Amino acid sequence: MPRNVSPGGESQLALVRRARRMDRILAEAYPDAHCELDFRNPLELLVATILSAQCTDKRVNTVTPTLFVKYPTAEDYAAADRAELEGIIRPTGFFRAKANSIIGMAQVLCGRFGGEVPGRLKDLVTLPGVGRKTANVVLGNAFGVPGITVDTHFQRLVHRFHWTSETDPVKIEQVVAELIPKRDWTMTSHRLIWHGRRVCHARTPACGVCPLAALCPSYGIGPTDPVRAAKLVRPGPFS
Repeated sequence: MPRNVSPGGESQLALVRRARRMDRILAEAYPDAHCELDFRNPLELLVATILSAQCTDKRVNTVTPTLFVKYPTAEDYAAADRAELEGIIRPTGFFRAKANSIIGMAQVLCGRFGGEVPGRLKDLVTLPGVGRKTANVVLGNAFGVPGITVDTHFQRLVHRFHWTSETDPVKIEQVVAELIPKRDWTMTSHRLIWHGRRVCHARTPACGVCPLAALCPSYGIGPTDPVRAAKLVRPGPFS
């Protein structure tokens, strides 16, 4: 595993201590952090996560109730009428590509896994439309297997926190895996994503009300006045 170089020049020990302290603060700030995609089983979460690519969780959740009723099993997706499936998922964007992924994923599930979603990373990433990010979402939230979900919010925050300067999602995942205990990987992912959606926005973070202000080397890139910053906070769920 490549050695992580903190942008702030910290020793690995100092970085681990700061990262874990930040994670504890986020745990207090977001005690109910969770996956914001609605699902009842691994297949539903897998489909919802595929649909969430370049789409908000909120939008996905408006589509999946109809989708899950019409296609309750992998066999149903595998045999789906493409035009009908595309019509249902159209609001999520890129609906043709997503339909290809869902139908292809379901056909592989039926052909190789008995129609059941596998609970191992090495199996999940062999499914059409499923990369490490999607696989870790499913493992962490449907199977209870710790996983780090490196989405755009997560990437932005680990850079602002100076946890790493890596830009490749797999390398970011490896770095964070060295900073945070394995048992916390899934919840740490939720906390960073929630914080990115609600406070540490891409354009203008609400620095003045951020609970991590004292530990964040990027403090001040957004307004530090509490009144101004408070107006930027979003209650979620969001993209």
